[in-house]
Amino acid sequence: MNSELVLPRKLVNQILTHAQQHEHTESCGLISASAGTPAHYYAVKNIASDPATHFEMEPKQQIAAMKHMREHEEDLLAIVHSHPSSPPVPSLTDLKQSAYPDAYYIIVSLNTKGVLEMRGYKINDEAIQSVELHYEHED
Repeated sequence: MNSELVLPRKLVNQILTHAQQHEHTESCGLISASAGTPAHYYAVKNIASDPATHFEMEPKQQIAAMKHMREHEEDLLAIVHSHPSSPPVPSLTDLKQSAYPDAYYIIVSLNTKGVLEMRGYKINDEAIQSVELHYEHED
């Protein structure tokens, strides 16, 4: 199991911007990979009944993102969401809803003073492994 993930700065900026645009609710989205390299961030609307503390991806947007990945020979690399008022650590709900053991789980915390915190994990059968995130600068 890979314990580190390198993300292009462009994707990191898209993820952080999306989280900031939803500062009181959990933002969510998907990251695709092409030949193992992170390719796109797909922002997906959160339709959870309590979006301040949970996320549920809007089905049509999630399906459209997965279809786009298939059509462009991309794979699901990571599932992203934010925690508006708690640390970037998987909650019990996050653990129970983790249905993609091959995907990374990335959590952004807005519960910081001016600096957003982003952490990565692998979750398999509710077992959590921290993943070191690295950011690649674009040329």
